[in-house]
Amino acid sequence: MESRSVTETPAANVARASDGWSHILTSPRWIAAIALLLRVGWIIIGHTYRFKNTDDNFSFGWEMGRIGASLASGHGFSSPFGPPTGPTAWEPPLYPYLTAAVFLVFGIYSKVSAFVLLTLNSIFSVLTCIPIFLIARRIFSEKVAVGSAWAWALLPNIIFWCTRAIWETSLAALLLTTIIWVALTLEGREGWMPWLQLGLLWGVTALSSTSLLSFLPVAGLWAWYRRAQRGKRSLAGVALASTVFFSCITPWLVRNYETFGKFIFVRDNFGAELRLGNGPGADGALMDYLHPTENTYAMRQYQAMGEVPYVATRKRQAIDFIKADVTRFASLCVKRFIYFWAGPPKATQPWWMGEAKNSLFLASSVLMFWGLGRALRLRKPGAWLLFWLILLYPAVYYGVYSIPRYRHPIEPEMAILAVFLLTEARKRTGLRTPGGNSFS
Repeated sequence: MESRSVTETPAANVARASDGWSHILTSPRWIAAIALLLRVGWIIIGHTYRFKNTDDNFSFGWEMGRIGASLASGHGFSSPFGPPTGPTAWEPPLYPYLTAAVFLVFGIYSKVSAFVLLTLNSIFSVLTCIPIFLIARRIFSEKVAVGSAWAWALLPNIIFWCTRAIWETSLAALLLTTIIWVALTLEGREGWMPWLQLGLLWGVTALSSTSLLSFLPVAGLWAWYRRAQRGKRSLAGVALASTVFFSCITPWLVRNYETFGKFIFVRDNFGAELRLGNGPGADGALMDYLHPTENTYAMRQYQAMGEVPYVATRKRQAIDFIKADVTRFASLCVKRFIYFWAGPPKATQPWWMGEAKNSLFLASSVLMFWGLGRALRLRKPGAWLLFWLILLYPAVYYGVYSIPRYRHPIEPEMAILAVFLLTEARKRTGLRTPGGNSFS
């Protein structure tokens, strides 16, 4: 029998290589893998795990790090600013306990602990690529899904937060994006599992980032409405999700009541934060010079009064200021709206660097709003869910103060809407040759 060898042509080899690259470029798993490589690589190359210790390690996680150190050293959930000040509810419990677990294994405020925590943040950020892809594909198209996932994987401002800040920022983005995906799919799913997932996700979110809870009622009502349109019942599912949610947070609420003698919903620092944005000298930005870590007098007040009375005093001061001049408060809210979407004033040197950063910050917001408007006009499924997210989540920051980190949890949805808009623009215009052929 004659044997024959088959030699592939160069064209076949090119086609096979092209298929391989196409798979890499469009696979959410490959996108996530490359995103993780970039993030961990930057932590190592940029030495971002080396936090300064001239501030007694406060920049290593700020209040989260302080509480984590207190837990790891056996002093309980306490002392958010450094000096021993007793039990606290200044921050939600999840991330400080995560920080404490890392401290116990790798050392309090050690470089290895910093590397591990930043790597965990990077993993949270990388995992966000997957619900971004699924949401964008469900609402818009495969092309928008791929573009959105790549945008999240590669954009420097996204990489910054998970590789520089030991905080719950990247975890919040992952939780919120996953919640939106579950809400979008509820209308087509049966059984108790999706409701269990939704309740568990919201419970974990409440213990991690309470500011996201402003979106909870609308997410539930939106899913209920979509299911009702299909003639599906949701009452039992909502009851299950609610039960799971309250089961998650009740132990912490009981701890707060037993510790402070009053009901505290997860955390208690809102009044103090309200004062940091409203009072004599307020200009719409964070008045960090009033914070106990920056102000010796405020720190002494906090130590002498205790956390709950201190927060109540600060809240009363802020409310008195607001009531005395509602018009000024309204103007401050307008400023904070601008700062949330365009970036707060920066003292960066040289001056043009701050302006450039804020210009990019504003550009992403403009693209997002434009994309959201376009999605609503085209009646894309899920566009109204994104509308309510963009409307409700930032509202509290308009009344308090705004810093760039606060926008990060909704930046996955912003990326999706911006990429959708750019995809639509390319589809509508195209690139045409003089003869009229389109390359779009």
